[in-house]
Amino acid sequence: MSQLNIRKGDLVQVISGKDRGVKGKVIDVFPEAQRVIVEGVNRVKKHTKVGQNAGGAQTGGIVTVEAPIHASNVMIIDPEDGRPTRIGFRKETVEKRRPDGSTYEAQRSIRVSRRTGKDI
Repeated sequence: MSQLNIRKGDLVQVISGKDRGVKGKVIDVFPEAQRVIVEGVNRVKKHTKVGQNAGGAQTGGIVTVEAPIHASNVMIIDPEDGRPTRIGFRKETVEKRRPDGSTYEAQRSIRVSRRTGKDI
């Protein structure tokens, strides 16, 4: 299974489907299914059963919620110019500290915009 480059909180644009061109924030990510939920995109009507909660108020009816879409149908928006971009990775060496106080060097992967080269 391939890695998902989109994370919760990213600003993305839909590039295909009925909501093409819509920009929104990623609400949730499902890497095992390669799907994401974007606010305001792929809204569906969900019928919920009428019931009572602890306060005695009745719940139920028809609710509009966002349904997941495939991650390949969205692209991250470059914060530099506001246009969709592909993502690359850059390795950065950082110094980490162990609980006993000693330090060691480790590699950290940073997401980078392919369009501008800036960090995302």
